Amino acid sequence: MDALANLMEGFSLALTPMNLLWVVVGAFLGTAVGVLPGLGSSMAVALLLPMTFALDPIGAFIMFAGVYFGGLFGDSTMAILMNTPGQASSIASTFEGHKMAKAGRAPQALATAAIGAFIGGIIASILVVFFAPVLADLSANFGPQEFFALAVFAFLATSSVVSDSVIKGLVSLVFGLGIAVLGIDSISGAERFSFGVPELFDGVNIITVTVGILALGEVFHVASRIRRDPAAVATPSSGRPYLSKAEFREALPAWLRGTAIGVPFGVIPVGGAEVPTFLAYGAERSLDRRRRKPMFGKGAIRGLAAPEAAGNATTGTAMGALLALGLPVSATAAIMLAAFQQYGLQPGPLLFDRAPDLVWALLASFFLGLLVLLILNLPFARFWAKLLLIPKQYLYAGISVFCGLGVYATSASVFDLLMVLGIGVLGFLMRRYGIPLAPIMIGIVLGPLAETSMRSALLSSNGDYAVFVDSPITITLYILLAVALMITAFSRIRARAKADV
Repeated sequence: MDALANLMEGFSLALTPMNLLWVVVGAFLGTAVGVLPGLGSSMAVALLLPMTFALDPIGAFIMFAGVYFGGLFGDSTMAILMNTPGQASSIASTFEGHKMAKAGRAPQALATAAIGAFIGGIIASILVVFFAPVLADLSANFGPQEFFALAVFAFLATSSVVSDSVIKGLVSLVFGLGIAVLGIDSISGAERFSFGVPELFDGVNIITVTVGILALGEVFHVASRIRRDPAAVATPSSGRPYLSKAEFREALPAWLRGTAIGVPFGVIPVGGAEVPTFLAYGAERSLDRRRRKPMFGKGAIRGLAAPEAAGNATTGTAMGALLALGLPVSATAAIMLAAFQQYGLQPGPLLFDRAPDLVWALLASFFLGLLVLLILNLPFARFWAKLLLIPKQYLYAGISVFCGLGVYATSASVFDLLMVLGIGVLGFLMRRYGIPLAPIMIGIVLGPLAETSMRSALLSSNGDYAVFVDSPITITLYILLAVALMITAFSRIRARAKADV
């Protein structure tokens, strides 16, 4: 009952005219950015991060939540209409969603995606309301060694899952950790890897990194391929933007199954919603093969419904893991963790005691944001595709200017502009050679936590490394990590064996 009372207080804050405006603005911007080719919620949050420091924390994070969910809606629109997913989490939606669009069922496909995302997000948000405080109480038992184990779990699990190559995932992680240790050591005061450059003594600003890697790197990537990639032709979207009773009954079990698959992955650091969306699609395809008339490959509505619900369910519980544990399980969550830190807040068990108004207003805004997104997408989804008519050279030139203005507004430093340019080149090279971006973001954000926790644990134990395996929580985390790595290795060996047959 305490959770319900706190949630009602959160609604009283979120429903103020100004905060309600930020919900709408965040949902609109997130959807608009997600619809654009190659962009997504993580890039939207990265671009908007420097612009929201004039807002109070509650308003800023309410808008971020709208952007987070809105980006997923926009990605789905792009994937269905253009067969071009804005993010990896919407790849699974292209398989059957685009076939539905090509068959003249684009509005029904968009409605399936919108309702599925709403159902998955709402169920996940309800679970977060009741279980996030429980997670926070549990994490109060975490000491330095537990936080170090949690960080190692996130590092290795993310690096091994989000890329086809474990080596590439680890390379990305090393890049992130390398950037994280730049500057003056907070404990010893020693200068580390700054090469005598005064501007690097304080390390690299997280905003500079996120804008450079996610936004400017994508601009360079698109610019390098603009003459090779033919312009996509938008699929006409006409007809009723809602589902018939038969279509709704067909999709409902898939929405529920997708939600059940996606919810646990919000607290497992596997890089975001990519894994659960593919699992949900695979589960529906396996069930479809047992039917008398298999529909997959012809525009099966269940093949779209399940991944959409799974993706948003993962996003919802990922926000709960971020608030309760301070654990970012995706690149976007890592950026939001950095945003909390910019406001002097540290997500985790103490956040519920130190900033309860912010936490519960943010949780209430999840429900409002999902409702606003449903209203925006059901009747107007067909019009989002018109954003794709903007010529790429104008679109990405505008994004470049926005990147520079955002970074300069944060630090008023020309050095940071040069830094974001260099990091943008790094982001381009990572895309060029298929190196995943999520591990570098996880490394940058969680690197300092891992280092500080390791050193604190060693100091408290007089240098005894056994401290890292002397509690049930750390042992459990390491066992789970070992199991996850073995499952990943087994699945890849099996996939290679099938490919060789």
